[in-house]
Amino acid sequence: MLTGLGDLLRYTHATAIVGDILKMRASDIGLGDMAIVEIGDGEQSLAQVIQLEGEEVSLQVFGGGKGLSTQATVRFLGHPTQVTYSPNILGRVFRGDGEPIDGGPDLSGDRQVDIGGPSVNPVTRIVPSKMIRTNVPMIDVFNCLVESQKIPIFSVAGEPFNQLLARIAIQADADIIAFGGLGLIFDDYYFFRTTFEDENIFPRTVMFVNQASDPIVERVLVPDMVLKIAERFAVEEHKRVLVLMTDMTAYADALKEIGISMERVPSTGATLGTCTVNWPCAMNGPVAIAAPARSRS
Repeated sequence: MLTGLGDLLRYTHATAIVGDILKMRASDIGLGDMAIVEIGDGEQSLAQVIQLEGEEVSLQVFGGGKGLSTQATVRFLGHPTQVTYSPNILGRVFRGDGEPIDGGPDLSGDRQVDIGGPSVNPVTRIVPSKMIRTNVPMIDVFNCLVESQKIPIFSVAGEPFNQLLARIAIQADADIIAFGGLGLIFDDYYFFRTTFEDENIFPRTVMFVNQASDPIVERVLVPDMVLKIAERFAVEEHKRVLVLMTDMTAYADALKEIGISMERVPSTGATLGTCTVNWPCAMNGPVAIAAPARSRS
């Protein structure tokens, strides 16, 4: 039910609450739009439109379903998820929703870019040919990392793949390191941050970290945020950017949980039948990606 007119429309009286999914009737809403859910007693949570069926809108509430009621008020912001992009984000740590968590200066006045915006036209890109040296022999000699390309690092439980990923970040011949942590326990997050600081690469690193205790919907946003930032630095500022993400198993698990909440039928292996990024969802371990090469003038 529409309760007010203005820059932001307010809706109340949800039709259903399934886990972290809030459903209500609304109009003129776009898929992927962000919203603010006012739970009550001044408590608020971000939410994202994840499904549209006629006028019924399904929102994934970032803060979870605890405390939600059918009387919750929803204000749609009229734009998709955005991330801060400027030189000021280097040496900073952000949550999965793009908010800084390191206690640094406020970045609200810096440029915001849509993470779901159009990518660079592949026709205007140069042919991938520039190698990014990692100084890891098994990568540089047998499966070298080239700009616009990616390398999956498959692993099994117990192998030190995070240590390998940190080593790649430290040794890589790159101007900027964009790191994405997916469902990390605090020990792993602390390891990466302290390692980057100790090796003096933190000033040219930007980190987007979703910890295991954070909302799972933020986990599926991290890859898009990291890749959007990397693309902007590579295309607009002609920087050599290396994206590192760990690990994709947590990403696939998050997709599965969201799919179950949306009552979607899982495919083989209990994962969703589709994936929102262009690499295997069920990958176990981290992935290294070289940002898109500079476009032709």
